[in-house]
Amino acid sequence: MNLTGSLEDSLTRTVVISLFTWRRAGPDDPVDDDERYGWWGDSFPAVADDRIGSRLWLLRRVRLTAQTQRDAEFYAHEALQWLLDDGHVSGIEVASEKVDINRLNLAVALTLPGGRRLDINANQLWQVIYAV
Repeated sequence: MNLTGSLEDSLTRTVVISLFTWRRAGPDDPVDDDERYGWWGDSFPAVADDRIGSRLWLLRRVRLTAQTQRDAEFYAHEALQWLLDDGHVSGIEVASEKVDINRLNLAVALTLPGGRRLDINANQLWQVIYAV
C-alpha cells in the first residue's frame, strides 16, 4: 500500500466516525424504548436525507444470529455509502466474522480512486455487538 500516513489516518478516522456515531433510528426501526437517538444535526440537513453515523447501535441488545450479522454488514455499508457517493472511494467492502456467541468483528476495505486498497479492522477499534 502506497498511501501516505496522513491519508490513511484521515480515512481511518472517517470510517470510525461513520460507523460509531449513532445515526437516528428510522420510523420503522425496532427500538426497545422511545429514544431514537442520533445526531441532532440530522434534523436539519443541508442536503436532503443527508445523515451521519450508523444504525449499528440498534444491535446492542439482540442475539447474535446470522440475521444480526447481515444487519451489521448492511448498517456498516449504509454508513459508509457517502464515501462512494461523494467520490472519495471507488469501492467499499464490509465483512463480518462471528468470533463467538457474544462478539462480531467488522472489517472494512476501501478502494481508492487510483485502485489502492485500505483495510480497516473495526474489531480493533470497538466490539460491535454484545449479546444479551
